[in-house]
This record gives sequence, structure tokens and C-alpha cells, in this order.
Amino acid sequence: MTLTQHSASPLRTGGAAMALAAALLSGCATGPGAHPADPLEPYNRAMTTFNERVDDAVLKPVATVYRDVTPRPLRTGVGNFFGNLGDAWTFVNSLLQLRGREAYDSLVRFNVNTVFGLGGVLDIASEMGLPRRKQDFGLTLGRWGVPTGPYLVLPLLGPSTVRDTAVLPVDRWGDLARQADPVSARNALYGLRIVDKRAQLLGAGSVLDSAALDSYTFTRDVYLGVRNRNAPDGRAGAGDDGRLSDDY
Repeated sequence: MTLTQHSASPLRTGGAAMALAAALLSGCATGPGAHPADPLEPYNRAMTTFNERVDDAVLKPVATVYRDVTPRPLRTGVGNFFGNLGDAWTFVNSLLQLRGREAYDSLVRFNVNTVFGLGGVLDIASEMGLPRRKQDFGLTLGRWGVPTGPYLVLPLLGPSTVRDTAVLPVDRWGDLARQADPVSARNALYGLRIVDKRAQLLGAGSVLDSAALDSYTFTRDVYLGVRNRNAPDGRAGAGDDGRLSDDY
């Protein structure tokens, strides 16, 4: 689960520092049994445990209350609203990837939902048959051959990769929620998005908790697989030999 934080946040600064450390240490962290995309597994497992404890103490209870007291249509509208904001950044990244059709679809989606969907609360574009494609600057770099580097779990922000962590400030810059003014309104949007996203994952978390499997490995493989499915041509630029794309 990836959470959006304000650029001045110490968590983001710390995440960038950890990404740099991961890049420097990745060469000596591998072992004969290491997953090719996860040479930092000991650190990542420890950080996952920390994140899970914070989630159990704070995020999960808040998200559960939000789900229980907020009517489903309202929650759907909240999700649509933030998805519509994301369509604008997807449009920019599709242009940077020279994906004309995808850029056109995202631009039409954003305009239709903003104008006719009450600012994006209603997803009119999906009813028109326009699919939502999610792109970010990390996937744009992958489009042009920049490898992801090792899988990396960030404090509170969750699963990522070295490449995607390095471009977090760029993705934050492209986030329309940061345009909200005053700062209190922007922070409220950030908080609502975090809680809404966590609420959407409550069901999946219950299934994962009850399954007899290694939740860390499952989460890692699903995350990397989803990143590859969202990547242009099914490639996220995972490695120089493309092994990650082949695996997922």
C-alpha cells in the first residue's frame, strides 16, 4: 500500500535516503537463495513488520470505522474523485511515453468526469467505455529502459522499488491534490485518500490473514506483478535482463 505524503515530510526524506542506501548495499545483500528482485529481503521483512504494527494500531482501525459509518455510494464517490485526479497525471505520463491513444483516453476521462461527473465523484467516462489506465513517472522511466532496481519496502509508505522511490518527488509534484489551498484542506485530502485506500484493502487483508502462506512473499509478488501489468508493453524496466517481466 502506497500512501501519499507532503514533500516536506520526514518520511519522504527518509524514504529517499533508504533508497540510496539500498542502491549502495544491494550488491552485498544478495545470497544464493535470494529472489532476483529482492536482494534486500532481511531489511524489507523487518520494515514490513514495522509497517504492519503501525497499520494494526492506527490505519486499520480508522479505515474500519470509515467503512462502517460511510455509505457505500459515498465511498465510491470518494474513490472516483481521487481516481479522476490520477487520470490527469496518467495523461502526462502517457504523453511522455509517446502513447497517444492512452493519453487521449486519460484526457477525455478527466474532462468528462470533471465536467459531467461533479468534479470526478461520478465516473461517467467508465460508463462510456473509456478504460482507466494508471501511469506514473516510475513507469515512464521504465518505458525508456530504466530498471527498477531492488524491491524496497519504505517506512509507512509500503512496497516500492529503488527507481520508484527516487521519483516520488516527481509524482508528488504531479499530484493535483497538492494544489489544494489552504494547507489544511490539502492535508485533509491526503488523509482522506489514505483512509479510503486502506478501507478498499480491508477485504483483501482479511483473506491474506486467513490464508496459510507467507504474507510477505505474497505481497511482494503481487506488487511487482501489478507494476508490470500497469507498465507499457507489460514491462516495468525491472532489470537489465528483463527477468522480472518474464517472471510475472
